[in-house]
Amino acid sequence: MDGSSIAARLGAALALGVLTLAAGGCYLLQSATGELGVLSRRVPIARVIADPATPAELRRQLAAVAAVRAFAVTDLKLPDNGSYRSYADIHREYVVWNVVAAPELSVKPREWCYPIVGCVAYRGYFAERRARRFAARRAARGDDVQVAGVAAYSTLGHFDDPVLNTMLGWSDVELAAIIFHELTHQLIYLPNDADFDEALATTVEQAGVRRWLESQGRLGELARFAEEQRRYGEVVALIEQTRAQLEALYATPQAAARKRQQKAAIFAALIARYRALSAGWDGQAPFAGWFQAPLNNASIASVATYYRCVPGFERELEAAGGDLSSFYARVRVLARRPQVERDAELCGAPHGA
Repeated sequence: MDGSSIAARLGAALALGVLTLAAGGCYLLQSATGELGVLSRRVPIARVIADPATPAELRRQLAAVAAVRAFAVTDLKLPDNGSYRSYADIHREYVVWNVVAAPELSVKPREWCYPIVGCVAYRGYFAERRARRFAARRAARGDDVQVAGVAAYSTLGHFDDPVLNTMLGWSDVELAAIIFHELTHQLIYLPNDADFDEALATTVEQAGVRRWLESQGRLGELARFAEEQRRYGEVVALIEQTRAQLEALYATPQAAARKRQQKAAIFAALIARYRALSAGWDGQAPFAGWFQAPLNNASIASVATYYRCVPGFERELEAAGGDLSSFYARVRVLARRPQVERDAELCGAPHGA
């Protein structure tokens, strides 16, 4: 998946508080209204494909989605339910806009807690203006903030999530990736541990895409995907190094003004290193869109949530001999362990470090 789509993916496991309106508040009301608006537009994919008025490209993409959905069940052992078997055109570019916030001198994102999903490091809105108003309030309090449009999310199996028009600007490979990712959230999800959830879904997504391309004999695309993943890994390593630098800086006893100066220098160095790294890459460089936006602690926190623990899950998949059923069983055992223990094993550091 190219760099421009990374922001559209962040915070994909939204789940919302739509199931428990007793918690009250305008935020949950907008979540419920937005979710119901999406669900009300669902049409079975088979019906859309059979409709002679359906544009040829939409018919082709939805047929590809149907094949991907079947592969997810038979080969990846992901949930066989009603999700991604319907289509909804919501007539906008993104389905939701997520706000990530972090203190000015911390790489640990702020968290918000909801019914069902638990505590997560973002706040999602179905209207962009509301997201930007909330971000502005956080910024006025001194936080670093990031607002990102999201093209897809999961209700964790509580509803039959549709394929959205917001997802159809992507290639078949990118569609497969997001479907595998979201279905993994429906299979295994730990409230209050976004690092675990997102890294697990990212691991299954990447392994799933490789297996799907192999099954179709699309070896040229498989080679391109492998190269893209290699480049992703290099960029993520740069971002992780920057996160570690910032974390070390913020822990020093220096004056805040001095920390701000060094913070700016660290981000400038990250941008320079990324430009040097990607200078010789043909096509769309991973994270290109992410680097075009202003970078801050919230940006860094978003990427860390998705990728920091992926190497640990990849080790677990390898230990399972690549067998996904065995892998899921191993992950469920890890999920029952105290959070600090599984973080140390999967992520190499205590949670929130």
